[in-house]
Amino acid sequence: MAHSAPKIVNPEGIAEEIGAILGSMLVEAVDHADELTFTVAREDLANAMVALRDMGHYQQLMEIAGVDYPDRAERFEVAYHLLSVTRNHRVRVKVSTDEDTPVPTVTHLWPVAGWLEREVFDMYGVVFDGNTDLRRILTDYGFKGHPQRKDFPLTGYVELRYSEEDKRVVYEPVKLAQDFRSFDFMSPWEGAQYVLPGDEKAAAPAVPAASTPKATESKADTGAGDAANKKAEEKSAEAPAKPAAATDEGKGAAKPEDKA
Repeated sequence: MAHSAPKIVNPEGIAEEIGAILGSMLVEAVDHADELTFTVAREDLANAMVALRDMGHYQQLMEIAGVDYPDRAERFEVAYHLLSVTRNHRVRVKVSTDEDTPVPTVTHLWPVAGWLEREVFDMYGVVFDGNTDLRRILTDYGFKGHPQRKDFPLTGYVELRYSEEDKRVVYEPVKLAQDFRSFDFMSPWEGAQYVLPGDEKAAAPAVPAASTPKATESKADTGAGDAANKKAEEKSAEAPAKPAAATDEGKGAAKPEDKA
């Protein structure tokens, strides 16, 4: 049975068509895994988006995402994902920037970009020129730094808790109860390529299993050790004596009525 979802296929000649629409604004086009990515000049971003919306028929802005490459001179990339409802096709448009150079806003083309640009600003610190409401959207008031940058510490700089004494939330320097553990991310099915703690016991000689305890041969032998046997003897001594059993000679004695 065929899968209900259609296979993602780029329309014939779509990359060349979009390249012609962008013209000199296009820096690079990449066609990989049936996904088209177009890198445009940062200063021409707004014009490129207008051309893709009006001439390329990519009517909807679905997402804006940030990426951090600390080793690059322009360490940040901002990726815009566009959808054409008439073509049933998606493309990705990217621009690059650094910590100080703003990226032109596209809020005048798609109002939803206001929220998306605020998220990229909050997480990466990328500034969008023309966004009139560029505030943090995911982190707390007065948060320092941008969490999605590669040089931001995993623990952050401060931690917060509710103080019963002050009756409010307080910020304090991070205090870790233990260090971060190092994971090798190896497949548990294939097994680690080193000796795990405790595995060295597998090479040790096997300890012989304890023999099966025998059934007790007398009432005093409880099988629980000398202490229990001694306790059993004490209880036997405290018990009242039973009447003596008849002897073998008594069994053969004649009864009175036999003599009559």
